Amino acid sequence: MDISSTGLRVLRQIAESGSFTAAAVRLGYTQSAVSRQAAALEHSAGAVLFERRPDGVRLTPAGLTLLRHARTMLAALAAAERDLTGGAAHSAPVRCGAVPSAGAAIWPAALARLAQTDPHLTVTTREGTTPSLVRALRAGSLDLAVLTSRPPHRPFDGETPRLHLQTVAETELAVAAPARGDFAGRASVHVDELAEAAWIAAPSSGSEPLLGVWPGLPGRPRIVHTARDWLTKLHLVAGGFGVTTVPVRLAPVLPPGVSLLRVEGAPVEVRRVLVARLAGRPAPALTAVTQAIMSAA
Repeated sequence: MDISSTGLRVLRQIAESGSFTAAAVRLGYTQSAVSRQAAALEHSAGAVLFERRPDGVRLTPAGLTLLRHARTMLAALAAAERDLTGGAAHSAPVRCGAVPSAGAAIWPAALARLAQTDPHLTVTTREGTTPSLVRALRAGSLDLAVLTSRPPHRPFDGETPRLHLQTVAETELAVAAPARGDFAGRASVHVDELAEAAWIAAPSSGSEPLLGVWPGLPGRPRIVHTARDWLTKLHLVAGGFGVTTVPVRLAPVLPPGVSLLRVEGAPVEVRRVLVARLAGRPAPALTAVTQAIMSAA
């Protein structure tokens, strides 16, 4: 096969982004250029690599096979570039991702620990939704991801081999409410009282459930504000503009004017925090970062 490194990078980005358009934006290419690279890859491989679907593009089994080798080849090219430019091998960054609720409570402490225990490591971080971070792991553009799952804790995707998952912690879900107002001075609230509440939620999509509204809330929730950013949602709560859900572990980073309420009359909602990576024996740097995350949690 005659495949360029550009073609491999396009393959990896399509796998991560889930569409030709999004891959073009991330790579700084036109969509037609990405489509040409995809067609050239399929011609060279002699196989269909991409499945065009209404909800985006997914890699076929042949595409996933090529992606597995692409990760190895692109990593080798990056190592060669470091050697040729005099960069030390150990300076290669450990690329980490996290869902916003996990990153806010874990990254600062984890990075501070690594600065003491492994100062030679370079760690880069980015936020994302669970589906986007899982795709990035599969594509090889992330090394680790801090994810959360809800019961019954199904696999994050259907690909094999399964991602290696290590449980970091479990935390209960609570309701963040204004410190002043209807729920002022209370430590708990009955689920029926939340039926008419004004909710602040993250916008949902087909691959990501509605976040910020209590699961199993009676009736249809009245959503008055939508925001993906946790800090935005919590400051809206502090201003008295609604309520939202947060993991209890976020309590140390709540802004003034926000109270946490335990929900009564409904099953306890538990969220699991996990570190995910590709299957196989991890490099020492990944082990060090994982241990720092475990300690921070």
